[in-house]
Amino acid sequence: MQYLDRYEINFGGLNEGKHEFEYNLEKKLFELFNYDEFNSCKIFVKVKLIKKSNLLELSLCCEGTINLNCHISNESFDYPHKSNMNFAVKFGPEFNNDNEELLVLSKGSHQLNISQQLYEMIVLSLPIKIVHPGIVDGTLKSEVLSRLEVFQSNFNKKTNSKTDPRWDKLKELK
Repeated sequence: MQYLDRYEINFGGLNEGKHEFEYNLEKKLFELFNYDEFNSCKIFVKVKLIKKSNLLELSLCCEGTINLNCHISNESFDYPHKSNMNFAVKFGPEFNNDNEELLVLSKGSHQLNISQQLYEMIVLSLPIKIVHPGIVDGTLKSEVLSRLEVFQSNFNKKTNSKTDPRWDKLKELK
């Protein structure tokens, strides 16, 4: 957990007003949360904190690249990543992080660890289906894709040769 200490913001000694912090994220942060869906990452994060008398407003902006494996071809590629997150921090009787837009710290707290928010912001902003850009534009050539094309053509031959005559009559109505 000592690694996560670098993502702590000690707001107790800060004056009211705007403050900025910068972080460089590495894969180790995600490994500590048992997330290993990507190979590496280079993400720069800028945190803007506005301290008010009774609450904190935080704005997290990140930009960088994440090396991911394509779900179709399993080829790795650098995915350009950009995401934002805004949330407020209030003070109450006990810690509560049930709401993504409001974090409640116990009264008397003077520091905030944003590692959980950074992790969630980045992981939740990734696409569900990760496709190599070379597949989309047709420039990627790999053994996996050529095998998939062979299987697709064999499947099309089998399905085209066996047709139900009842459906053929219905197709004529078009």
